[in-house]
Amino acid sequence: MARPYKDGNSNTDSFRDTDYQGGGRQQHLLRSGIDRLAGAMRLADAIGSGRMRQVASIAYAVLLFTLGAVAWSSGVLASIWDLRDDIVYLMFGELDQITDFLTGDFSATLQHIPLVLVSGILAILVGVPIGVVLSRPRMTRYAEGLMQVLNVGTTVPTLAILALSMSVLGIGSLPAVFGLFVATLLPIVRNTYAGCSSVPAHLIESATGMGMTPRQILMQVEIPNALFVMFAGIRTAMAINVGTVPLAFLIGGGGLGELIFQGIALNDFGMMLAGAIPVALLAVFVDFLLSQAQLWLIPRGVNPLR
Repeated sequence: MARPYKDGNSNTDSFRDTDYQGGGRQQHLLRSGIDRLAGAMRLADAIGSGRMRQVASIAYAVLLFTLGAVAWSSGVLASIWDLRDDIVYLMFGELDQITDFLTGDFSATLQHIPLVLVSGILAILVGVPIGVVLSRPRMTRYAEGLMQVLNVGTTVPTLAILALSMSVLGIGSLPAVFGLFVATLLPIVRNTYAGCSSVPAHLIESATGMGMTPRQILMQVEIPNALFVMFAGIRTAMAINVGTVPLAFLIGGGGLGELIFQGIALNDFGMMLAGAIPVALLAVFVDFLLSQAQLWLIPRGVNPLR
């Protein structure tokens, strides 16, 4: 039993445990105050970040308007607008040229987007199976060695690859497609290999225990779990492809490189930008399309973005 003590302010006896209870109430009030303060700080941060985004958006809009006004006053935008028909033709080309090239007439000239599509699709069709094959257990000891052979497409400068392909295949769109294919291949193969190799072993063991065949395990377990990494490699490869296509002009291929290099040769800033700006916008657009495909085509259970 607690020992009573005399309260100096009253004639009644009280116990020390009442002091303890009062301290508990104070601690509770202190914690609630701290929680409220933290909530207020989080709300202030959210409001501040929203205001910062608004300020940043306004600053970007003012910057773009200023750059546009300067470009218009200097006559650059007017010169780009005068070349709009050339820009459209060098981006898309003509349907007859595309069909002739695909049917075996390699003398036909492909323009920018057809060059990207043909070389990129070929790289995907070849690179994904190679990456899958290299990820098999029986290929483990050979995978890195073969990967270094494919690394030539990244180590050797792209212009040198185009020149070597021109020396073998001649001048035109065919060596351009081959050079772009080689330059685009490595990111697809490496990411496919990395994605298939990183599938958790317990998933494969569970599928084996369920009686699935190796082919079923590959198609229903490994590839779905590796799709996110594979898409990352395809996005990187296509960004490289779009940015490299202008060099195809130097070996007789088509594309927006014609405007870029002619603008450099003639010291025509407007002509150079008429080729460079569409290339940059096309690279951003292609990456956006592939990012949306990566978001919506990969199943929810294995897609960290969903």
